[in-house]
Amino acid sequence: MLKKLHEDHRYIEALLHNDKKVVQEIYAKFAGKIKRYIINNSGSESDAADILQEALIDIYQQARHKAFQLTCPFEPFLLLVCKRKWLNELKKKSVLQVTNIDDALLTIGEDVFADAELLEKQEAEAKHFEQMFEKLGERCKEIISESLKGDAQEMVAEKLGVTYGYLRKKKSECMAALIQLINKN
Repeated sequence: MLKKLHEDHRYIEALLHNDKKVVQEIYAKFAGKIKRYIINNSGSESDAADILQEALIDIYQQARHKAFQLTCPFEPFLLLVCKRKWLNELKKKSVLQVTNIDDALLTIGEDVFADAELLEKQEAEAKHFEQMFEKLGERCKEIISESLKGDAQEMVAEKLGVTYGYLRKKKSECMAALIQLINKN
């Protein structure tokens, strides 16, 4: 079954036809996230620039030689390709000798599409969660936020100035209200 091309396939077309304006748009829209990811994971700005460039070349090669067609959003797809390339780089630079570098990590295949689609779905669900969370009352938002930080519930109760029993009951009520909002919308 053929999947429908995603509207972001225009980025693939731009790479194939060297459309400087759209290629500049790719850099403007996505380079910052890739740079942050790589810097936060033991890299430099130079590493980020190299990884982005290599990822775009790989995508171009796949589109040119293997008729690659984008059926998911470009951003999570590009981020995934860059992350995999960076992880491979980290393996190469690692003090531990890597005996088998898996080039399959760099191959663009159905698993990458599935990962990109899953990432898009997770991002949409997270956004929906945040929107519904904002509809809760201030006290519920405070209780849920503090509870999700990972501290012991006794410490959370003390921090909020309530008893442990009250915190458990109120947290349960707030979570039920949040779940109800999420399911309703």
